[in-house]
Amino acid sequence: MKYSRVFINSLAYELAPEVVSSSDLETRLTPLYQKFRIPMGQLAALTGITERRWWPKGHRLSDGAIAAAQKSVRETGIDVADIGALVYTGVCRDQHEPATACRIAAELGVSQDTAIYDISNACLGVLSGILDIANRIELGQIKAGMVVSCESARDIVDVTIDNMLQEPTMPNFAQSLATLTGGSGAVAVILTDGSLPLVNDRQHQLLGASHLSAPEHHNLCQWGLQEAGQKLYREFMRTDAVSLLKEGVGLAKSTWDHFLVQRDWVVEQVDKVICHQVGASNRKQVLSALNIPVEKEFPTYQRLGNMGTVSLPVTAAMAHDQGFLKRGDQVSFLGIGSGLNCMMLGIKW
Repeated sequence: MKYSRVFINSLAYELAPEVVSSSDLETRLTPLYQKFRIPMGQLAALTGITERRWWPKGHRLSDGAIAAAQKSVRETGIDVADIGALVYTGVCRDQHEPATACRIAAELGVSQDTAIYDISNACLGVLSGILDIANRIELGQIKAGMVVSCESARDIVDVTIDNMLQEPTMPNFAQSLATLTGGSGAVAVILTDGSLPLVNDRQHQLLGASHLSAPEHHNLCQWGLQEAGQKLYREFMRTDAVSLLKEGVGLAKSTWDHFLVQRDWVVEQVDKVICHQVGASNRKQVLSALNIPVEKEFPTYQRLGNMGTVSLPVTAAMAHDQGFLKRGDQVSFLGIGSGLNCMMLGIKW
């Protein structure tokens, strides 16, 4: 995939307000820790995550997305009527139908001819949305589009902790550990063809993207519903973290090689990378496999955890705000999601 007329003009975000430390979660797991003599602090030691953020109980996902979307409109000054497509890409949604994007679009007041829909691709959702909008722009169908997402980890972590206490086994602990890293936040991304009069000077050119998949590993990480009694269903999430990391790193290496060839780059020409945020072990192994020095990557997982689709774009926004991403940098977004799918974007910052 190559692009010649697509620009990212805004990466606006909202962080959930409630800070939840890893020690807070471990306190709730005290009976399990005592049974297996697991020392307190093990969660942070294994993942590198000391805290994450959650929305308040009863928070509506579209509210977080609307707040980020409104911020994105304000910082660009874009005329909402110019937004030709609005896509919501979170794993978490308000309901099955209509599309969560519909309420966000209504609150923004988009025009009647704006395309409005949801898409889903695990932790790659926002990147998938970016490419979907980019294709429309490159084809000349629209001048601008918006990608929005909001993720919430509170409910699934609460359910997982209850399950860990009800079934206190080491295999269950191992399959549940990744869920405890979950954080919450919202993001909105505005892309344009560069022709609109905007008030900010952010115009990061999307150069291209590569995507590879390994669907034979679709069962390594699953989040959904399971039967919990007669006509009752309950959320569950389980992750084979060891296998997921091994297969994910392998897919990432293949995608990275494909990406560099497509862009006609060598690794030294990539100035900075922004990765999907998972944890310390994932960061170390991915960067090592791709031969990327750690100083070229900007991590946020330590205090934000894994925010799913929101993690990578929020990290990019923070990296920009803190001066890590500089004008003229050749930047790659590196996304890996359950499925398995891997997507890498090349951007001239």
